Amino acid sequence: MELANCNIGFGITGSFCTFAKIKEELKKLADTGADITPVFSFNAQKINSRFGRADEFVAEVEKITGKNGMKTIEQAEVIGPNDPFDVMVIAPCTGNTLAKLCNGITDSPVLMAAKAHLRNGRPLVISVSTNDALGINFHNIGMMMNMKNIYFVPFGQDNYIKKPNSMIADVSKLGDTIIEAVSGKQIQPVLI
Repeated sequence: MELANCNIGFGITGSFCTFAKIKEELKKLADTGADITPVFSFNAQKINSRFGRADEFVAEVEKITGKNGMKTIEQAEVIGPNDPFDVMVIAPCTGNTLAKLCNGITDSPVLMAAKAHLRNGRPLVISVSTNDALGINFHNIGMMMNMKNIYFVPFGQDNYIKKPNSMIADVSKLGDTIIEAVSGKQIQPVLI
């Protein structure tokens, strides 16, 4: 499938340090002609950080995608019966979101969207960004890698000296990961 013909649900969680890169990748996806619907976690839409104001970030993402984002669990729940997406992405996917997804917890719009999307047997692409990937979340990553319809953007350690357990996805590979996932394939190598 070409990205121009792709309907993408794009979940964004609170790894604020990655937001600038995520916006760049959203622009690239939008430039292909992909139809992108943003879905914001409560933290992504509410928490101001040293990386910027939440309301400004949400407005920028909505401008890039040309769509109002889903911001409530109720809005995201309808993804299941309506089946609007060819693929759903969670980028960035925090360790908190990853752990909850792995354990079937749906207490945010992004998690509800992912659950509703997976019920349709469609691919879910994870762009991991967590300081504990090689710590407590290592188990969850392993579990998710063995689940049906879950695909990972290639990832690796981002600062092995100061943060030895931290891993982050190479979001420049997001488009290629989506194309492979829609074809039922995990892009390789997944560990970089």
